[in-house]
Formats: sequence, C-alpha cells, structure tokens
Amino acid sequence: MNMKSLILVGAALAVFAAPITFLGAHAETRVTYKSAKSTSSYYQMAVQLAEAVKRGSNGAMILTVEESQGSVQNVKEAAVRPGNYVFTTPPSLVSLAQAGKKMFEPKNDKFDSIRGLFPIPSLTMHFVVRADSGVNTFADLAGKTYLIGKGSFGAREAAKYFELFGVKDNVNLVDVELNAAVSALKNKQVDGFATAGSYPAPNVMEAAAGTEIRLISMTDEQVAQSKRTKLVIPAGTYPGVDQDVTTTSLSVMAYTTTNMSDDAAYALTKTYWLEKARMGTDNKWWHAVNADMLVDMKGKLHPGAVKYYTEAGMSVPDALK
Repeated sequence: MNMKSLILVGAALAVFAAPITFLGAHAETRVTYKSAKSTSSYYQMAVQLAEAVKRGSNGAMILTVEESQGSVQNVKEAAVRPGNYVFTTPPSLVSLAQAGKKMFEPKNDKFDSIRGLFPIPSLTMHFVVRADSGVNTFADLAGKTYLIGKGSFGAREAAKYFELFGVKDNVNLVDVELNAAVSALKNKQVDGFATAGSYPAPNVMEAAAGTEIRLISMTDEQVAQSKRTKLVIPAGTYPGVDQDVTTTSLSVMAYTTTNMSDDAAYALTKTYWLEKARMGTDNKWWHAVNADMLVDMKGKLHPGAVKYYTEAGMSVPDALK
C-alpha cells in the first residue's frame, strides 16, 4: 500500500472514530437527588455529594439537588418520579411504604421498586440550651420555653422523648419552623431548641457563635427508653461544649428505584465510596459512615450497588441482595 492509500485509510478511520470519542467525552448521566430543607445539614451534604460525584466521575454523572420538606415526601415521590431519582430517608419509612402502612396507606405497589444504594451520616438528636438557662438535665426543662420545630423528624422525636421522660406537660413547647430557632435562642425568646442532624450540625454551630450553649446529655436508661441507637458527640465538637454528650441517632440511607440502570447505580455507588474520604476532609460527618451501616438498610439493594460492594469486598447482608 502506497503512502497516498495509507493517508486515505487513516482519514476514513478518523471519520468513524470521531463520533465514538465525542460521545464518550460528553455523554452525561443526570441524577435528581432529593434531599432535605435547604437550612439542614443534609442539604449541605447533598451539595457536597453533587460536587464529589461530578469530580469523581470526571463530569460523566451530574447530580441536581432538590430541596424537600422531609423524608416522607422523598419516599412518596419515589412512586411517581421517572428516571434517575435518588432520595434520602431513614430505612424504616421504606419498610412502611412497601407495606402500605401509616402515612403510606393504602398500599401502592410502585413502592416495591425502591432499591438501596448506600448509607449517609445518621440523624443525631441535639437538645440545645442556653448556658445561662440553668438547664443540665431533661428534668430541668420544667417551666422552660423550648422550640422543637414543626413537622420534622427532630420535632416528632423531641416530643416523644419529653413524654417518655415525664417532662412534656411541664415544658412550654414552641411548635414553629426550626429555622427560627437560632435567632429565638440568641434573643432569649426560648431557653433552647431540639434539632436532628449529623454532627457537627450547622444550626448548632451557628447558635454557639456568640452565645454560650450546652447540650443536654442522656442517661443510658433514657437511651434505652428511646429505642434508638446510642451515640456520643465528642467533647469539643461545638464551642463551649467541653464534655462528651450522650444522645441518640437514626440511620439514614440513599435510595433510588429500578428506573435507574445497573450501570448508573454501580457508577454512583462506586464514586460515593471512593470520594467519601475526601469529602470528610471538609466535613467530619462523612467519617462516621462505613459499610457496616448497611445492616440497617431496609428493602433490597440495587443490583448495580451490589455489584460494586462485591467487587470492593464489602460485606452485604443476604437479605439485601
């Protein structure tokens, strides 16, 4: 073959090869990530995760973060959202949805399409009080004004704890949106507030800026009464809180549906775990996540996620496969 023929063949190969290279470089997988209220730590996590996924996939996967009013809404939308819909929720709500119980009555078979991906930082209960309020225990809340938020997991959990610990009738509970809590505390309109979010929680950090705060620590008996998982917030996590604080936590997971392809679920799960350590350098709450937390997941894992866990040698409970 002469030089002229070689040039023609090479040019022809380049024409056929060009579209393949172009598609590989620019094709994107778009994912909707339904998180939480924009003022919450979980929304901040979602934004950080979106950045990490874009970086870790070299732009091949793009997460669009959507604000939500809570986990119940996130789960309910799983029955109607098309495409790559990812949402966060405590696993117990997935169980309720798939069984058609409580807020998910009557049973909707579309919830059977929900599939798990990976754990994210757990919900951690914080019972914040002003240092000058004189409150050190739950019993000390008698006669105090306390904000618990409105309609959120943290609000429901706080109300439950106050009833369990015998103080509900003695506390003036303020049932307003949690985003008013910090200013109300600083202006001495309330003696404290309850919030649920992974530590360090942004609203607790904000409250501690310029105002001396304390966190109420739970006894082992109170933890047992709550039927939640015991968690210790280390001393020094928040300014002015110089001792360990015992509280409770609730697992939170990222889920999707069978509308997501195996390849997309595999890529998202893999990128999440590979980027987790790097995310932890900016926000410590990522360091608390590990594969052992998969035991708390309800329902089934997405096959694409199972593929990654198998390749990575991570233990997956048989019930999730």
